[in-house]
Amino acid sequence: MTRAAPAGPWPRPAVLLALAAVGVAAACGSPAATAPSPRSASTTTTTRTPAATAPSSTAAPPVTAPPAPVTTAAPAPAPTGGLRVGPGSLAIYTVRSQPPPGTCHYRWVGSDPLPDPACTPGATNPGVTAADLATTVCARGWTATVRPPTSVTGPEKAASALAYDYRGPWSTAEYDHLVPLELGGDPNDPANLWLEPNDRAGASSFANTKDRVENRLRALVCGGQLPLAEAQRAIATDWVAALRRYGP
Repeated sequence: MTRAAPAGPWPRPAVLLALAAVGVAAACGSPAATAPSPRSASTTTTTRTPAATAPSSTAAPPVTAPPAPVTTAAPAPAPTGGLRVGPGSLAIYTVRSQPPPGTCHYRWVGSDPLPDPACTPGATNPGVTAADLATTVCARGWTATVRPPTSVTGPEKAASALAYDYRGPWSTAEYDHLVPLELGGDPNDPANLWLEPNDRAGASSFANTKDRVENRLRALVCGGQLPLAEAQRAIATDWVAALRRYGP
């Protein structure tokens, strides 16, 4: 092989020049083609790896964290000293679920029943404020415009009886708004409704002693002698104590 090289058609100087040209071309072209290639490959790998890992590790917490605040979001407190704000007056009422059977317990002051504050703490109607008393609770006949129909309150009353484990006469027990409609109580929030046993011996209707304090507090509120928020708070906390303090 070595001896056959001089027998070629080109003279030796031309061969050398050709080889030199190839060498120069290789020397000039090789670094541009080879050197950047590994560098760019390694740079791309290093840059992409954090970009692929960081978002996935940072994106995971937001997916799990947001549901907790949404789920635990409680109803906004009313400007009435901590009473819950209900959904208010609705064009169409639906049957609302009550606490599970046997989970609510009456409290008694003599023969007067009080609801379980864990089940029935009271709730206000956001559509009734101290600024619009003349057109709401103090207007004659207004409560009839916001009262839910018996087709809704009937099933709710039965469920409330189970929740409170009520076993007395059905015809004299009232499905009562703890904060009454005439004091801006919410019409159909389960937190404002309970099956109230009748405190009157030999009662033959729903009329009971709590009605007296409801009427008295409404008269004081509409007469400008008692703030609405104070009346709501008093009857929701302890209607028997409110009767002793404000009642005739």
